Order: sequence, then structure tokens, then C-alpha cells
Amino acid sequence: MSKLTKNQKLALDKIEAGKAYSLKEASTLVKEITTTKFDASVDVDVRLGVDPRKANQMVRGVVSLPHGTGKQVRVLVLCTPDKEAEAVAAGAEFVGLDEYVAKIKSGWTDIDVIITMPSIMGKIGALGRVLGPRGLMPNPKSGTVTNEVGNAVKEVKQGKIDFKVDKTGIIHASVGKVSFTEEQICENAKEFISMINKLKPTAAKGTYVKSIYLSSTMSAGIKIDPKSVEEI
Repeated sequence: MSKLTKNQKLALDKIEAGKAYSLKEASTLVKEITTTKFDASVDVDVRLGVDPRKANQMVRGVVSLPHGTGKQVRVLVLCTPDKEAEAVAAGAEFVGLDEYVAKIKSGWTDIDVIITMPSIMGKIGALGRVLGPRGLMPNPKSGTVTNEVGNAVKEVKQGKIDFKVDKTGIIHASVGKVSFTEEQICENAKEFISMINKLKPTAAKGTYVKSIYLSSTMSAGIKIDPKSVEEI
């Protein structure tokens, strides 16, 4: 077992064992316990009391973070020629169709989000084996299959993220960077958690939100009291 570094020991000393912090407290603490030399991501993990194997208990949604994610999102727009200028103007890094479909078939996935049009989905379906495992497959529910490609690109660039519960009942998402202020981290995390609460399936029984943890890249997790999110 590897030994803890001096910084790791100091960070762990700041977290009280067994304590559930308020979201505001955790947003401050996550900055204090992060010692990475790079601008680490701030992540939220929410464990839900649902059975993801059942369709009526699947939790999936989209949320626009007030302060964005802090990440540079590389967007590919697969569209018809008449929509290319709109996509480029909105800030998409890659725009086209057949040439990118061919590149993806060859294994290219150096992108974060793919936006396309309903009329193009016939060509995209064949890419499912490559895009599906990487979470890149466009989906109408996440707003990435639309004729309004320009608006879709702008929303993604401004901090729109999609999420879904995994097979273990956990939803994970990055809600900012350590360089964000405590208020920005708190507001982004609140927006994310609040959206999850709104999406509670009617079929879910018992405790819906079982636990919430806030952490940064390579930091320990900070347990959050779910009630503190509602109080903000």
C-alpha cells in the first residue's frame, strides 16, 4: 500500500470522519484539500435508490450549469451542407458529414460531443458500436439531435451537460474546476443535484437520494447532507 504524501495527510485532516457537510461548506473545503498542480475538475457523485435495470426507474437528463464546466468542449456537427455555416458560426470545431462518418468508422473519436440532425440519423446509426461505449451517440433527449444545430452548439459550449444513472445506481458529473470560486462550485452543484431531484421516477420507492459526494481530481470525497441542497 502506498504511503500518503504530506499534502494528502493535511487534506485528510481537514475532513471530519463521518460528518455530512453542507453544500456550501463542501464547496469551500474541496478547494482547500486539492493540491494538484493542474486545474482539477470538481465532480459530484449521487447514489440513488433506483433500479437502473428497470426502464421506469431510469434517471437521465440534461442540465445547463450556470457557470459552465470550465472545460474546453470539442464539438462535432454532422449536418447537411446548408447547416454548416450555422454550426461554424456557433463555435463547432468540426463540421461536415461523410468525411467524419468515415473517420469515426476508422476509430476517430477525438471529440467530446456530437450534434446532428434527425434526417442524418440514418447514417449515424451505423456508428453505434464506436460511439455508444464512449457516450458520444447523439440522442434527442439530450438535445444533440436537432435541426437547430447552432443553438445546440452554443448550449453545449455554455455548460450544458447530459447525465444518466449507471448500472450501480450512481450519477457522476463534473460541475466545474477548482479555480472556480466557492459560490460558482456551489451554484453549479446545486443546479445539477436539483435537476436529479426533479427527475425522480414515480416508480422509485424508499429513499431516492442515498448519498452525495463532492470531490476534485485525485482528492478525497466530501460527504454532503442532501437537505443542505434544498436549503440554498
